Amino acid sequence: MFVLSIIACRMFEDELVCMIEKHGDFATLVLVEDENSKGIARKLEHCGRAYKVLPLEKVPQFITGAPQDSTIVVIHMLELALHAIPENLRRTVYGKIEQMSVYSHTVLLFYGLCGNVLGKVETEMSKCACPVYILKEENGEIVDDCIGAVLGGRAAYLSQLKSFRGVGTFFMTPMWAANWKEMIRSAGITNDPDNTKMAKYVFDYAGYKKVAKLKTGLVYEPKFDDMVEEFARTFDFEIIEMDANLALIEKCFCSALERSKCLK
Repeated sequence: MFVLSIIACRMFEDELVCMIEKHGDFATLVLVEDENSKGIARKLEHCGRAYKVLPLEKVPQFITGAPQDSTIVVIHMLELALHAIPENLRRTVYGKIEQMSVYSHTVLLFYGLCGNVLGKVETEMSKCACPVYILKEENGEIVDDCIGAVLGGRAAYLSQLKSFRGVGTFFMTPMWAANWKEMIRSAGITNDPDNTKMAKYVFDYAGYKKVAKLKTGLVYEPKFDDMVEEFARTFDFEIIEMDANLALIEKCFCSALERSKCLK
């Protein structure tokens, strides 16, 4: 038996669905039951992918009763609001690792540095019952965040930023577009996500003038184009399109699953 536990920010919801669709057909999929799993559950259902929903405390019992030759992928989605207070994010992620590593063979974090909050997670959690991994580039560096992950890493991220010649630019994946109000609140731009006047004042002061629509090829948020256009109209931003891909994420995910062949 091989158990891969994935602890993921909801911002990676679409990327995870894509990975499960492409590479997880041989695995039994378990979603940890809470408010944060509803979005990914809906998208998996739309794709026709079967899964079980269990409270976190009942996952060990399910694993114990599973066939010995099975591969199980357990996904625990965490709320976006954790980013508002870095220490909360760190404490929550570390706590989930400790809890889930007990019955896992590998724990994979669908997170980036997130302001360097998780920069030492692999070494600091090295005494857990199983190895802990986080999304990384080819050179072994942890990705900066969900945007850096789909742009291909830090060098590509910085290159794109430099190309704007100092003009502030918002990068938007489909999940960013679907949750931008919650994210600007988490970032401390405004306490009221509907107070777009205050948010516009902050964006203008910071020099933001563009929104980059990242073309990842993901289609799980069908109104992506409309949501980006609404965001751009709200803040008088120019929309630019930018190619993105899931190669970095796919390599990390497949590497974690590949270990099942060695451990089963």
